Amino acid sequence: MDSFFADNYKFSVQERKKVRVIIDTDAACEADDQFAIAHALMTPRFIVKGIIAELFCSEGGESSVEQSYNEIIKVMDLMGVNGIHVCKGARLPLESETAVPQSDGADLIIEAALEDDERPLYVLCQGALTNVAVALNKRPDIADRFICIWIGGGFYPEGGWEFNLFNDIHAANAVFKSKVELWQVPMSCYSTMQLGYAELQKKVMPHGAIGRYLFEQMIELGLKAEWVMGESWSLGDTPALGLALNQGCGRYNIRKAPVFDEHGHYHDCGDNREIRVYYEVDSRYLLEDFFAKLEINYGGESD
Repeated sequence: MDSFFADNYKFSVQERKKVRVIIDTDAACEADDQFAIAHALMTPRFIVKGIIAELFCSEGGESSVEQSYNEIIKVMDLMGVNGIHVCKGARLPLESETAVPQSDGADLIIEAALEDDERPLYVLCQGALTNVAVALNKRPDIADRFICIWIGGGFYPEGGWEFNLFNDIHAANAVFKSKVELWQVPMSCYSTMQLGYAELQKKVMPHGAIGRYLFEQMIELGLKAEWVMGESWSLGDTPALGLALNQGCGRYNIRKAPVFDEHGHYHDCGDNREIRVYYEVDSRYLLEDFFAKLEINYGGESD
């Protein structure tokens, strides 16, 4: 659907310049997916075709999809958003690169890809690539009908452990071996989306129930997570929507798509097609765009 908040902006976006997006998110595994969901829903350029609840089995087991689904609904309720299709993805990582388990999320991708619509379709993957892989395995003919933007993969050139990758390495290999247009945002790039808690308190917390929730859940999780620096966080999922919003906010290299071994290391795949691998995003542009949209739509009230 078109932006729920379009009437709040003193500008508009030409219909031919709008893009269709599907958000694929492991929303309950930590604190930054919620920011990306809220940002995407407040973006007038986006026609949100739906949101997929993604697994994060290394932490959440089989219930992780249900947890992500509930978190997506909670974010939408706090934003006062309705009418967005939310569905569940595959419950477990793929057993092989060619597997086609039940996935309503994959069916959503296929349905949107087959629409008679000239506006680009982006699948914004903020977790494992499971549902994109299932969609491509079921319907390889849709590979040229959407762009997959994936937040995941380790540092080039070696690679190694990375959370989103390790939640489903088979799915990553299926997508990297496919013909879909792929824009990868590896850990070396997405980890630069730094946000301090003081800025979070000043620019996010005062703006509506959603602003307070985004602030409080990040602070709460930060007190529990050993890997958090202390008073900052990386909004690592935001580049997925940012690059669909404005390709000019990132810089990339063109590489032959690699494949992954069981340890997450990159290996040459011979004659595989080329992909974009981003090494830089304009974090201040993306953060300030989010802060501004939050203030425009939720003012200064926190209740």
